Amino acid sequence: MDNNLLRHYLATVYELPTANGPLRVSLDGDTVTDPSTLPDLLTKPFTVLTAFNPRSMLLPRKVNEGRHSVLRDLLILGCYRVEACVGYEEDPDSTWREPAWLVHGMDRDEAVAFGRVFRQNTILVCHAGRPELLVTDPTCDDVGRAIVGNWRIRG
Repeated sequence: MDNNLLRHYLATVYELPTANGPLRVSLDGDTVTDPSTLPDLLTKPFTVLTAFNPRSMLLPRKVNEGRHSVLRDLLILGCYRVEACVGYEEDPDSTWREPAWLVHGMDRDEAVAFGRVFRQNTILVCHAGRPELLVTDPTCDDVGRAIVGNWRIRG
């Protein structure tokens, strides 16, 4: 995977829903030695999936929204608890924001399959307090390759 693209993925800020309001995090933090110090959501298994802009190809808004809606419907039919979230660049000049779904309790292999079906370069998976970017596009790298990150809580 291109190092510049990887840096952008690790620095992406995710706004995740919690009972106490949105939690802003990225994957470019310092190593966490004690996961119990993390917010509760980050200690539970979840996946972040999107259907927007497959293989980084910008699609019209209506097409992206349709794909994203289909992804949500499939997740709900699979009996997953799904909540809206968003990924974006923190740079104040950036306009990039990508809607996503926070999927609670999804197994890693199924998450990779969803990423492949919707042609995403990578997906985000959290297990035991550790975030991982998993490659789902074989043109980027080996499918299933994990890039392990560390949570960084954003203010």
